[in-house]
Amino acid sequence: MTETQTVLITLVIYKIALIGIGLWAARRVKTEDDFFLGGRGVGAFVSGLSYAASTSSAWVLLGFSGFVYVNGMSALWMIPGIWLGYIVMWLWIARPLREETKAFGYITLTDYLTSGLAPQAKKSVALLSTALIVFCFIFYIAAQFDAAGKAFVDQFDLSKTESILLGAVIILFYCLLGGFWAVSVTDTLQGVMMALVAFGLPLIALAAVGGPGDLINQLHETTPQHFMSLTGNMGGFVFLGFVLGVASIGLGPFGQPHLLNRLMALKDEKARRQGFQIAMGWAVVVYLGMALLALTGRVLTNGSLADGEVMFYRVASDVLPPVLSGIVIAAILSAVMSTVDSILLAASGAVAHDLGLTKRFAGKAVLVSRLVMVGITVFAVVLTLTVEDKIFNRVLFAWSALGAAFGPAVIARVAGREPSGTLIFWSIALGFCVTVLFYSAGTWSVDDTNGVSQMLVKLAKLPGDPFERFVPWILPMVLLFGFSNRRPVLENVSED
Repeated sequence: MTETQTVLITLVIYKIALIGIGLWAARRVKTEDDFFLGGRGVGAFVSGLSYAASTSSAWVLLGFSGFVYVNGMSALWMIPGIWLGYIVMWLWIARPLREETKAFGYITLTDYLTSGLAPQAKKSVALLSTALIVFCFIFYIAAQFDAAGKAFVDQFDLSKTESILLGAVIILFYCLLGGFWAVSVTDTLQGVMMALVAFGLPLIALAAVGGPGDLINQLHETTPQHFMSLTGNMGGFVFLGFVLGVASIGLGPFGQPHLLNRLMALKDEKARRQGFQIAMGWAVVVYLGMALLALTGRVLTNGSLADGEVMFYRVASDVLPPVLSGIVIAAILSAVMSTVDSILLAASGAVAHDLGLTKRFAGKAVLVSRLVMVGITVFAVVLTLTVEDKIFNRVLFAWSALGAAFGPAVIARVAGREPSGTLIFWSIALGFCVTVLFYSAGTWSVDDTNGVSQMLVKLAKLPGDPFERFVPWILPMVLLFGFSNRRPVLENVSED
């Protein structure tokens, strides 16, 4: 059996399983709360693995490994920041978020952030939040479609357009089947597949290189001097800025609606504690595994790949027999779906629930949500086909923009602050706009600018992008903590 045949057979079997899960989950959806949060009855195993898979997805398998492949040991400074993000989310944010949203029946992130605001302020924040969520998620979905497209191009000799359209149709078909339970259970399955691949493939690649000793020796012999340096041969403030920038990727989860929904849907405190252990264990295995794969891949390919994001496919094809290679390629497509279904659900919730469409069209909430999913998918496909960019860059833009927009407000509320509607509105707007400013400036040419613009471009192009990932948090945090009062402690909340 050829690798291509194996990929096809694996995908067919996998898609049948996803459809079966979707049909099973559809029977559990009776209310809006069921559709968007699974009735708040999700246990530890599903919560932990589905959170982890949705957090990382194709970004860690392709984007992160490709980043390490190109930049070397200095790229590993990203890992502590990402792990710290897991710890803060599950051990500090999750409990008060789950308790308050359950006590008051909040369904979306916007519900939580606008709690206690006057109707007009709540409407303004909801409109802004919905617009930003949909905008950023289109970029996020475009990155996943790009990953699926690369898999189809690499395996089936299709054009980029054909590959992306095929990937989008497959993903959308499954997503339309159904609800939070379907998304969570399938993400759990995909998380297991990703963990197995991230554990097994790097070890096989390491054996192909000759073991740890040979790997280190060959890296020293065949790579530039900066590759094996933890500082990347950067000095002083440039290195500190690089570490701050790559580690600040760990701030992103605090403002991601689809991840916060996972915490809101937890069944009880026991599920939260055990879910953290599962999610954290997954993150350790997958990130270390992908870092090892990137280093072994650098040796196996002699550093010849211009695009580090195709390294995963190349190594899998070179070191695995066709059957296993096909299964591994299918795992990439699984990773794509583990994020796309989650963010499509979160985006449809932002539009259908936060804008009041589910109340206006009572009894047709699911239909409205599905139409929103279709519309977002169409926009994402257009973006993927018309805007050239790497998976790593697209994901990090959406990740950083949403993190800086909503993360400070989430942290402020969890920390017991009660900001006004005006403060929340402007903190969201400033976090997003500053991220966009530095992201855009990073695409400009220094030679085409002068004065302030030239300085902006130089700051935006610093290694690690600290001005895109960390600086946008500063003004929102000053506003929310410097000009707000403490809010009353939530009472009469069950300790489960």
